[in-house]
Amino acid sequence: MIRYLIVFFVSMVPLVELRGAIPWAYGYKALDPNFNLLASYIIIAIGNMLPMPIIYLFARKVLEWGKDKPVIGGFFTFCLEKGEKGGKKLQEKAGRGLFVALLLFVGIPVPGTGAWTGTLAASILDMDFKSTILAVVGGIALAGCIVGLVCTLGLGAYIGVAA
Repeated sequence: MIRYLIVFFVSMVPLVELRGAIPWAYGYKALDPNFNLLASYIIIAIGNMLPMPIIYLFARKVLEWGKDKPVIGGFFTFCLEKGEKGGKKLQEKAGRGLFVALLLFVGIPVPGTGAWTGTLAASILDMDFKSTILAVVGGIALAGCIVGLVCTLGLGAYIGVAA
């Protein structure tokens, strides 16, 4: 049970998210043949999706509030700039196809393009809540398939074991 909790919490960590949790799960599977990958995928997806409404509704407000504070200001400014930069890139490339662009932004597993950044970018762009959630969930599913394929081919299991 502890291994499922670990992959759940790893999937909630910004920048790591599902892209780090799935290789971790494959590492557990390599260590324990009874470890259920399907159950871990479901747990990982839920863990990666859980912060999305909170990020959409509150992150921008909290980051804007804290960007001028002494200790946290630098980090909050970094997060705001990352979200704004991601949002502008999305909007420039997407035009009217913002939904598909957000889905692909979240779904293509490269550093800095996960559910956290995608949701923050969508909130900065004032994309509606329902479209944001649907696009990010679709992106999570796409990223899960891509990372799972890479791990199935044996390219990601060592990452999970090493971590």
